[in-house]
Amino acid sequence: MKLHIVDILIICAYLMVIVAIGLFLKKKAAKNMDSYFLGGKSLPFYMLGLSNASGMFDITGTMLMVYWAFAYGFKSLWIPWLWPVFNQVFLMVYLSVWLRRSNVLTGAEWIKTRFGQGRGATLSHTIVIVFALLSVLGFLSYGFIGIGKFMEIFFPWEVVSQYVPWDIPVQYVPHFYGIFFTAIATFYVMLGGMLSIVWTDVVQFLIMTVAGVVIAIIGMNMVAPEMIREFVPAGWESPFFGWTLDIDWSERMSLLTERMADEPYSLMGVFVMMALLKGIFMSMAGPAPNYDMQKILSCKSPKEAALMSGSVSVILLIPRYLMIMGFALLAIYFFKVDGGLEQMTAVHTDFETILPHLITKYVPVGLAGLLLAGLLSAFMSTFASTVNAAPAYVVNDIYLKYINPRASVRTQIRASYLVSVLVVVISTVMGFFLKDINEIFQWIVGALFGGYIAANVLKWHWWRFNGEGYFWGMTSGVVAAIVMKFTVPDSLVLYFFPVLFGISLVGCIVGTYSAPPTDEETLVNFYIRVRPWGWWKPVAAKAVARYPQVTRNRHFKRDMFNVAIGIVWQCCLTIVPMYLVVRGTGGLIASVLLLVVTTVVLKYTWYRPLCREEKEYDELMKRIGMD
Repeated sequence: MKLHIVDILIICAYLMVIVAIGLFLKKKAAKNMDSYFLGGKSLPFYMLGLSNASGMFDITGTMLMVYWAFAYGFKSLWIPWLWPVFNQVFLMVYLSVWLRRSNVLTGAEWIKTRFGQGRGATLSHTIVIVFALLSVLGFLSYGFIGIGKFMEIFFPWEVVSQYVPWDIPVQYVPHFYGIFFTAIATFYVMLGGMLSIVWTDVVQFLIMTVAGVVIAIIGMNMVAPEMIREFVPAGWESPFFGWTLDIDWSERMSLLTERMADEPYSLMGVFVMMALLKGIFMSMAGPAPNYDMQKILSCKSPKEAALMSGSVSVILLIPRYLMIMGFALLAIYFFKVDGGLEQMTAVHTDFETILPHLITKYVPVGLAGLLLAGLLSAFMSTFASTVNAAPAYVVNDIYLKYINPRASVRTQIRASYLVSVLVVVISTVMGFFLKDINEIFQWIVGALFGGYIAANVLKWHWWRFNGEGYFWGMTSGVVAAIVMKFTVPDSLVLYFFPVLFGISLVGCIVGTYSAPPTDEETLVNFYIRVRPWGWWKPVAAKAVARYPQVTRNRHFKRDMFNVAIGIVWQCCLTIVPMYLVVRGTGGLIASVLLLVVTTVVLKYTWYRPLCREEKEYDELMKRIGMD
């Protein structure tokens, strides 16, 4: 599948533009570590929201979601709850505010504001860094595999090999492409830091939005509603489900039936309940120490952090699902009219690579180059943001703390360059040992983050929880996740979440009561600055005794109500473009009306209180000298 020269030139032009942006912003980013890792906390929330959305519009995830949309239809709405996609709602409603109020550079630095000094704080600080690096390496490997599989289809090795001075075995061709594109992404993020990431992400997202709209139009023009209903099995056009999936492709595509049998979604009711259970706890834990956390910490204020998290759903979901459902329609055309199954069998294609095949067959010259540049940019956005997170932890939390506390800004930036290169090299080596995208995806979302949850929920909501509890909870969870990687089939990882959670929770409780509570001064300062709800009564009493102007956070019920409304609102943002593309008039009208209602409710129950409480908080912090 060869690209036209016009498409290749568009891709090359895009690569040159993003490198130029990195070079242009190099000087500005190198002012200090705040500028390098957080953009100097000067960027408006809508730019950071665009950047975060672009980072989530990743090529690997999009390939998976096109396959899910084709295979599972409207029920694919629920599969991203594995991540979970609704964590952005929890962040929007209250967690971004809590996190940004801490005013730190990284998640590991945040630990010190919660657990203070001493052995427990040191241990918890260490395990956060270990987890952050493990998750960074996992996500980089995930992206590395996806970009290699994707680009191999467009740049046939028999053509490219003429310009490569060494022989590469066929099985390692995707890895070669992965190395090439990750090297470019690493280069521009090393130069420009967070500023480079955000500005390139804005360009990238505009490209993807245009591409998403155009792909939807192409799919709608090629596939009439009647063709959809003739080809897809019963239940494909409905987001509702029972205990079982009830989508049977066996009479149409036995190969697809075999693939779906190996995935954990056949018991749909059980899957959604488990994903919801895990997702709620995972969301309450707050953002993992990766690019999402860095974007929140980059915001100007807690209010802007909340608005940034809310804007991600609005910015991301509509153009992404226009594109995904547009490609799902093209896949229907491919298999129903164009002999797609025979073609896939002939070239040994798996369903994860439907997307690039559809691009080469049905997207016109010029637009194909633009779309590929957009998808490539989406990969680079995710990759670059993840790469940026690693040196933030290593340099700020290890190098400056234990090795060279007096390092100059220039030395710190150079150390960041070195760390960026090292994590990319290590993740690339890891990528050579992984079979497919789904393998690493299931482990990251199911196992590794399953071990992360208990300790990070408790750190926000229980005053007695200390550094030792955090360390042993995280350690037991991460060790159990690593053991699970080698003992539990990928398809069953989600269902082992309660086991991982239980192991980690026991570690949290045993560790907590093995040591005295965190010192009073740290706890009171944390409570006054962050103002969480939960089991904080003794600390809240001391804070109020010290500063009578401080009031307890009694907004648990309001926040949970807004979370529930927010999840419905987010589901509407997802399903509206799906109904629009397949022309499901009844479902479209109902989902648009529900979207309007939930938006109005959130205006009065979330946005207005957010603005009022931000003003009150700022005035109080100035009055007590903690601004």
